[in-house]
Amino acid sequence: MSRYRRLWPFFLWLAVFYGAWLALVLTGERLATALAHWPMAVAMAAGSYVAGSTPMGGGTVGFPVLVLLMDLPATLGRDFSFAIQAVGMTSASIYILCSRKELEWPMLKAALPGALIGTPLGILFVAPLASDLFIKLLFASMWCSFGLLHLRRINEITRYEGMTPHDKAFDYKVGMTVGLFGSLTVASITGVGIDMFLYMFLVLWCHADLKIAIPTSVVLMAFTSLVGIAAKLLLGDLQPGTFENWLAAAPIVAIGAPLGALVVSRIGRRPTLIVVSILCVVQFAWTLVHERASLTPWNAGAALLGVVLFLLLFQDMYSHGVRLARRSRGERSETA
Repeated sequence: MSRYRRLWPFFLWLAVFYGAWLALVLTGERLATALAHWPMAVAMAAGSYVAGSTPMGGGTVGFPVLVLLMDLPATLGRDFSFAIQAVGMTSASIYILCSRKELEWPMLKAALPGALIGTPLGILFVAPLASDLFIKLLFASMWCSFGLLHLRRINEITRYEGMTPHDKAFDYKVGMTVGLFGSLTVASITGVGIDMFLYMFLVLWCHADLKIAIPTSVVLMAFTSLVGIAAKLLLGDLQPGTFENWLAAAPIVAIGAPLGALVVSRIGRRPTLIVVSILCVVQFAWTLVHERASLTPWNAGAALLGVVLFLLLFQDMYSHGVRLARRSRGERSETA
């Protein structure tokens, strides 16, 4: 009973959200619009599970569905990612906080103000410089590298317990760097990604337990999405079609993302991460095939180079993490 009492803010949030959504649909006679966009609602049933159970925002499913399957602009995929994650990952974050799951608060507290600054600046000054093709290839390369890394090191990553001890200065530097530069670049361009970078630092550098790393990354992506969609609305720069797809998918993700967090706590994260990692690699190949008419040898080479560079970055994090863990074990041995 005490557990359910802790969850009352989450249930209150759901009641407020669904009440507002129903009012929006019924008073504005938008039910037909929501029903007409049912394919996105179906896609986000899977996307919301991914958002709540992995370090990937729901936009990582929504983006390829809109851009690759429905052949819509990448800018719409980005704006939809912000909009849908502002509901789904916020819902998952409220559930995480109410459930009192362990978070890496020192790093997260530094990342949040970084994202608050970087996201609107990126939307204003960086995102407009990115072409539609660049957005697609950046998204594909980034998540392909994520998939390849996990397929290579899934056994090791899922065995981590606790975290390698480190100092507060490190937490602040990493959190602020990820929050500021992650939101200024990949998040403002693709609508996703900042959660993945924080997760990578926690897992590869700090050897953090996935039970700590994933909830922490979810909270950061939720906050970044809220800032991102707020900036888009204030600037009047929301892509056409974003609202209609959001209207159809929002009621699904509001419960789907926290459900993903709940289910994965029962079945473990390994099976989900393996499936998602394979899909990340597949979507890279799918992107290259889908965009073959627009691709030049330079574009294709740049996409492959992007995968390699991301993997080298992750490998460097991993190497630092191994040295940090070894040094920590040595210090504990000397103390003992």
